[in-house]
Amino acid sequence: MADLGGLLDPSRIRLDERAADRTEAVRQAGELLVAAGAVDPSYTDSMLEREASVSTYMGEGVAIPHGTASGKAAVRADAMTVVRYPGGVDWGNGTAHVVIGIAAVGEGHLPVLAALAEVLLDPDRAARLRAATDAAEVLDLLTVQDAN
Repeated sequence: MADLGGLLDPSRIRLDERAADRTEAVRQAGELLVAAGAVDPSYTDSMLEREASVSTYMGEGVAIPHGTASGKAAVRADAMTVVRYPGGVDWGNGTAHVVIGIAAVGEGHLPVLAALAEVLLDPDRAARLRAATDAAEVLDLLTVQDAN
């Protein structure tokens, strides 16, 4: 499993945000990637383009917006953002309480998506992620876990 915590700096974790809709939430996740220097601003447009064609809502209150194949040229480095919306954001096919933005060079997003799926398949970890109020807790939840 990919070490998700290694892709995530505490400066890219926001735990008490609000967004009017999923477009605004995707923009917020993308802007954190831009601020980190991981992507060019055009990557956020690529994230919105993907969202318009297929929902990135994964269930368990989590959406994972990421760019399209054409947006790959805008990625400078692998990175992840976590934005928590205590009030939730209507994602059309569910309510997202956590939005995890990802950017990866090449096919690097595939192991990241697989690792995030493992987190979401564990109802306890997914619930803890939705309820997290501390960046260190988010980092712990997204760091490779040895056998529990």
